[in-house]
Amino acid sequence: MKYIQIDFVHEVALVQLNRGVTNALNLQVIQELSESLQQVKSDPETKGMVLTSSNRKFFCIGYDLTELYGISKEEFTVFYKAFNQFCLDLYTFLKPAVAAVTGHAIAGGCALTLCCDYRYIAEGRKLMGFNVVKIGIPVPYVVNCLLLNLVGYRHTLDISESGEFYEPDQLLKMGIVDNIFSEDEIIERAVEKVGALSELPRKAYEITKQNRIEQVKQQITEHLEEKEHHFIECWSSPETQKLIKKAMEKF
Repeated sequence: MKYIQIDFVHEVALVQLNRGVTNALNLQVIQELSESLQQVKSDPETKGMVLTSSNRKFFCIGYDLTELYGISKEEFTVFYKAFNQFCLDLYTFLKPAVAAVTGHAIAGGCALTLCCDYRYIAEGRKLMGFNVVKIGIPVPYVVNCLLLNLVGYRHTLDISESGEFYEPDQLLKMGIVDNIFSEDEIIERAVEKVGALSELPRKAYEITKQNRIEQVKQQITEHLEEKEHHFIECWSSPETQKLIKKAMEKF
């Protein structure tokens, strides 16, 4: 079964998470996202991409805890490294990428949006944030670097250490999202943004984007292996596994 659906609107790829209501992330979803990104990247006719969900309740709930809980450290390492690599690939993708957040974007789901150039969110009670510290794991290093670059130290501190979720107006004030639209127009607006950016002279746009992302990319790649090790050890600890089990029972 395929969990990622791709449609095209005015030569813009509409990449939709389509794994039930929550779009929980497992290895297959990450692999399909990577394949979709490569397809968009390699097709000269595709102007860029909009990353969104096939439903309006969840953009993405984050990692699939029920599937990842209790697996071996080696198996989790494969998943976690694949997730980080996709995040880095999306962040350094040289065509325009806009996240259209039609529902809650939690933890790993919120991380996916940070890898895009712009984030649009639908009106209403659509929550974004990272609750991971409450279940015994840190915000992943890649995500922490992207947050610091996007919203600065103060907001990153609050977001990563509070474990709270934020509504659209709060997200807009913090600078996590760039605009709020109705559910009926958000996809159209996101497609329009990608189209407008694609009209810029291509080489100038690519160099501009490279200049913007290169420092963060360098920081991530220099320290990622060490930081992944720390995260995996934390995830695999008995204390964290107990907290994850409690979180699974709650939801």
